[in-house]
Amino acid sequence: MNIQLRPAQLEVTAYRSGKMGVLAVPGSGKTLTLAYLAAELLTHTTLQRGQEILIVTLVNSAVDVFTQRIRALLEQRGLLPLNFRVRTLHGLAHDILRERPEVVGLDERFVILDEAECNRILESAVKSWLHQHGDQLLDYLDEALTPAEMRKIQRKDLPELVQEIASAFIRFAKDHRMPPGQLRTKLDQLPFPLPLLEMGASIYADYQRSLTYRGAVDFDDLVRLAYDALQWDTQLLERLRQRWPYILEDEAQDSSWTQEQILRVLVGESGNWVRVGDPNQAIYETFTTANPKYLRHFVHEAGVIQRHLPNSGRSTLSIMELANQLVRWTMTQHPIQAVRDGLQGPPFITPVPADDPHPNPPDDPAQIHLHPKKQTVEEEIKTIVHSLKRWLPAHPDWTVAVLAPTHDLAIKVVEALKKENLPFEDSLLRSSASTRRTAQRLRDILQALADPLSANKLATAYVAWRLEDYEDPLLRSQVISDKTLLQRCAQVETYLYPTYAEDWLAEICPPQGEESPAIPLAQQETYYRLARFRQQMHRWLDAILLPIDQLVLTLQGDLFAEPAELALSHKLALMLRQASDANPQWRLHNLAQELAVIAENERRFLGFSRDDNGFDPQAYAGRVVVCTAHKAKGLEWDRVYLISVNNYDYPSGAPYDTYKPERWFVRGRLNLQAEALAQFEWLIAPNETAFPQEGQATLQARLDYVRERLRLLYVGITRARRELVITSNTGRRGDKQPALAFVVLSEYWKKVHAQPAT
Repeated sequence: MNIQLRPAQLEVTAYRSGKMGVLAVPGSGKTLTLAYLAAELLTHTTLQRGQEILIVTLVNSAVDVFTQRIRALLEQRGLLPLNFRVRTLHGLAHDILRERPEVVGLDERFVILDEAECNRILESAVKSWLHQHGDQLLDYLDEALTPAEMRKIQRKDLPELVQEIASAFIRFAKDHRMPPGQLRTKLDQLPFPLPLLEMGASIYADYQRSLTYRGAVDFDDLVRLAYDALQWDTQLLERLRQRWPYILEDEAQDSSWTQEQILRVLVGESGNWVRVGDPNQAIYETFTTANPKYLRHFVHEAGVIQRHLPNSGRSTLSIMELANQLVRWTMTQHPIQAVRDGLQGPPFITPVPADDPHPNPPDDPAQIHLHPKKQTVEEEIKTIVHSLKRWLPAHPDWTVAVLAPTHDLAIKVVEALKKENLPFEDSLLRSSASTRRTAQRLRDILQALADPLSANKLATAYVAWRLEDYEDPLLRSQVISDKTLLQRCAQVETYLYPTYAEDWLAEICPPQGEESPAIPLAQQETYYRLARFRQQMHRWLDAILLPIDQLVLTLQGDLFAEPAELALSHKLALMLRQASDANPQWRLHNLAQELAVIAENERRFLGFSRDDNGFDPQAYAGRVVVCTAHKAKGLEWDRVYLISVNNYDYPSGAPYDTYKPERWFVRGRLNLQAEALAQFEWLIAPNETAFPQEGQATLQARLDYVRERLRLLYVGITRARRELVITSNTGRRGDKQPALAFVVLSEYWKKVHAQPAT
């Protein structure tokens, strides 16, 4: 592995001690730089026995990437790949708690609930609150609503809104380390009622009681309690400081206050801490407690070394120019002065040096296509699909992606591609295809075991059992024929448990016997296939009294052989065991339904396939990858279509803009989530801030949303390597306009370059 570092990267990897903040740009090789720095420190510093360099990153797939790169670099130097640890922030928090769970009141056997189980618990708490106190929100609803609209809202829209508010409320409470009891005490001391805070506090308390009853924590608890453990147990803190004399942090722009504090406490006043990130790519602020301001503040702290990684070999000069222009316009000319800090430079994106072994792609300004014209959603999708239909045959080895602002719009693009028989890949939208396939096989068999007298479910289980044959064009018709026979079985018990008097299989496919007339070979084979399946069903039915995880592992041994499938089915078994423990009243059909959610692509579940552990766009050259702009972060394609860049999905703060968090049925278009969190923030420190007047938080949330959407647009543009197409639409009601930033970029580009036809 011959690596030629750029001058800016060399400056970063020359670090040996102290605190350093590194601001990077898209495609600047920050992962490689941080991995190289770790290898340099392991090579040139002396670690004591038991000490490690700790690398902290955001997602599990990055853990694998860092681990592999550092190992390769160390082996190249003739060193053993030891003395370093790569963890996500949540993984680190978990490690800390496992050291001394009793310090924060946890049992040694505490469990971590996954997102799906937490959502179920929260949904139950929300339903309970609405049933008892739902009328407390009537004052926030628009008085002009018709009775029919009111019924629909109370049935569907209001529960969804309350769950969103409650989820954000609980995250905020835990990030500020305020348990339900302390919050209740503060509310009881107020001389006036605050309905939104009362709602949040009540649901929070109910939710936390449910977690405590299960002996469980959620991911936000992990971080909060890890910080508490470090604060309360000085011996634990000193032991961990000794273990990790260096902490290297990737994606630091996405850290929350508590996450940053955990690392700050571990480092101490005189420790060694390197933080690398790109505040211009902070796109999770509106649905997490992350905030890029923490990284920006850090790099300007006294004693912190500041470095930049400005060189990017990802994109053409034209694409970099467009991205930089978006930053410059935001900083100096955005009509809302308060959001001019949404994007910041330096560093601006600059090309790699002329002698770089990985140069920028050849520049072609004609391949920047900006079309801020009025068209419906359907027309925009049709335009994109027709463009792809022309482009794909001429570029079979190139990568291409369509980036939508929402999951729903991405699904519409997928449906349009299906209709035109264009090759596509949609695994980034939810679970990967291989994960869905594994979950579906287990689901189909569990559903048959839960209802063993259903002929349809039995037939579906048969296909799951013979899925490899079903996917073989030469055997598919055979499997379908057998399935059809099973579906016609009027009394399944006469097939599964035949008697001398009633034997369905023997009646439709009599076996060859010495005294029986000659039976056609095909009929004999059908008999033996279905007889084998009957034996298999007996084995599975005998296992249904086992705990669900053991039942799934029994199925695993009969269905799967590939390592990824075996690992995933084991993971699914543990997930179902956790769901069963959390819901003792559940039966087998309920647990099968859990797998159905994954199999039907309604929930992302990280498996062990290539796509789940790190998506590689190059593996899908010649196919259209469809995903959300958020999911595209960290990835790159030769050609990118950035769609629906209108003033709803990318608002600028203009009077005519509309905002997703502001629901149409709420009076005055209040953002109730923002209003609740602003009141909560005041409650935490009432002497430091004035009580927020109604509507103030909504206006502030608009500005925060505008900042984040500017960053999302920047992320979308910088996914493109060679070619970029940006389009807009008029939205569902036909009243939306191209986003202001899009119009400005289009006008700028027209001045600088001629605009060719697509």
